[in-house]
Amino acid sequence: MGFIFILTYMCFLTPVYQAQPQSVTISDLSSKNMDFALKLYEEISGYHDDNIFFSPLSISTSFAALLMATGGETRQEILRGFKLEQLERADQPELIPQLFQLLHENITHNGTLKLDQSMALFVRQHFGIEKTFENQIKKFFYADIKSVNFEDTKESVRYINEYIKQKTEDKVTDMMSSLNALTQLMLINTIFFQGSWKTPFNANYTENAPFYIDNYNIVQVPMMFMEDSFYTMEDVTLGAKVLKMSYQEGVSMLILLPNKGIDYTVIDDEITTERFLNWIRHLRKMKLEVNLPKFKMEKSYSLHNLLPHMGVTSIFSNSANLTRLCKDKGIKVSEVLHKAVIEVDEKGTIAAAATTSGIIPYSLPRSFIVNRPFFFFIYHEDTKCLLFMGRVIDPTKN
Repeated sequence: MGFIFILTYMCFLTPVYQAQPQSVTISDLSSKNMDFALKLYEEISGYHDDNIFFSPLSISTSFAALLMATGGETRQEILRGFKLEQLERADQPELIPQLFQLLHENITHNGTLKLDQSMALFVRQHFGIEKTFENQIKKFFYADIKSVNFEDTKESVRYINEYIKQKTEDKVTDMMSSLNALTQLMLINTIFFQGSWKTPFNANYTENAPFYIDNYNIVQVPMMFMEDSFYTMEDVTLGAKVLKMSYQEGVSMLILLPNKGIDYTVIDDEITTERFLNWIRHLRKMKLEVNLPKFKMEKSYSLHNLLPHMGVTSIFSNSANLTRLCKDKGIKVSEVLHKAVIEVDEKGTIAAAATTSGIIPYSLPRSFIVNRPFFFFIYHEDTKCLLFMGRVIDPTKN
């Protein structure tokens, strides 16, 4: 009996908004989410030197929902693999789902943030879902539960792809191409992020410029330009500079640019949650000339091939303990697909403007030229929650 779990994530770049952290526990969850993100990034980057982009929040949220269906070693592996073990409380079985619910509310509570996250459970007709699990996934994750005739694979693929397309506002299409007729149930999580730069780039200043992939490969890319006040800092021991690009609603992109002559693969191994938070704490405002390439990325990952290397194994095997989902035995997760899309360009609101307070008039601006491989992190400022992360090796490749 196959249990297919599909995560679909969409990020159409622009910023989010701001939320007030209400408890230290939410901060703890954000920190653990970052720990998991960096571990998964390490796993993905070990396979290739290509561009990377994914949403750790979406993946964690989906497995937090799945956690409610598990027991025994299957549950413990998810807790360890997703760095949630320290948040587990035996006397509060619903604590972790509650934390994810609170985190989402903190990020989106006033409705101005364009971060649409949704979950749906597609269930084979007459499949017996445990009522407790059904109630929990609706309560904490506002999930839709839909009955599907999986034996009609062609119609099921069409129906599910249409659902994903609608939830991501047509940004993620044709997520699935095939489906096993023996599928019992699918869990689908979509995330769609759209925001505008707090201060938009002027498209008239965008022009082609060289991007140095390495010492031997150079590509021409549309390079955006802006002179303004930015928050920046330098990590001397790491050999890299940091730049914060703000969106309108309390979300920012943090760009980590290795210094000239520093191989990005060396930086790869040194990024930690503590270091990330330290960068944010030490940002200082100054006048900068910023050159940033436009880029688009659409990345897909088979997480059922990656997560076992992070200790999450039994849920993909015949020993999976999903008894809280269904009393029937033999149910396992056969597939976990993650797809993320991002587009970075000049767009922003016409009325947006950055303050220049604290900048000495007529001082010569320094330069922050992103013309070589770099890392980026899109995070919610108040909760320090990492929404998306990635690296750009070649901005001309989708």
